[in-house]
Amino acid sequence: MTPDHPDSPSTDGGWETSPSLLARAQKKDDASWKRIVHLYGPLVAHWCSQATVPASDIDDVVQEIFLSIARELPQFRYDQPGDSFRGWIRVITRRRVADYFRRISGRPSAEGGTTACRRLNEVADPVAACFDNDPEADSEESIIVCRSLELIRNDFQPSTWTAFWRTAIENVPTAEVAEALQMSQSAVRMARSRVLNRLRQELAGLISLSESTFLTHR
Repeated sequence: MTPDHPDSPSTDGGWETSPSLLARAQKKDDASWKRIVHLYGPLVAHWCSQATVPASDIDDVVQEIFLSIARELPQFRYDQPGDSFRGWIRVITRRRVADYFRRISGRPSAEGGTTACRRLNEVADPVAACFDNDPEADSEESIIVCRSLELIRNDFQPSTWTAFWRTAIENVPTAEVAEALQMSQSAVRMARSRVLNRLRQELAGLISLSESTFLTHR
């Protein structure tokens, strides 16, 4: 098996002990924050489009949404069973989209208090259907996984990545991949495991990812 680059953190096990992407971003690590934006930017823009934000305004609304996410990210916690990072971002997106429609309709923003909260909910009703239901949750999760794979691909040598991709994504039998790459079957399984472990570590706190889930959402 061709070894990974000697400078790669995946070689010495560093990825298994390093904080997750979410944990790093919560500590205001700039590179990690940019990864969060890369992973979720297209999804947030898609939600805005579903909520009928005009294409000409989507970039501005998305920017406002990520400014809110950046402000609130250090306080993000999983408070209840079933909470998810994607769900949290959906809530922020819904609020900022509601703010946007208030602005263009000339309505003032609601500021605190029970009455204000009720008013906010009333204003949000026209776009609520875009956020209350999540029929595309599986496909949305697969988008995050695929974009994360793009980010970690260069952490591995081509042979490692190919062994992972052909067995985990294309479902090619291990023996066939081993023969094609002139690797042992155990080396192919190790390559697959290393990439999956790296992916799980990177997405910890963002997506609950088991190997079977990954194979389903690809």
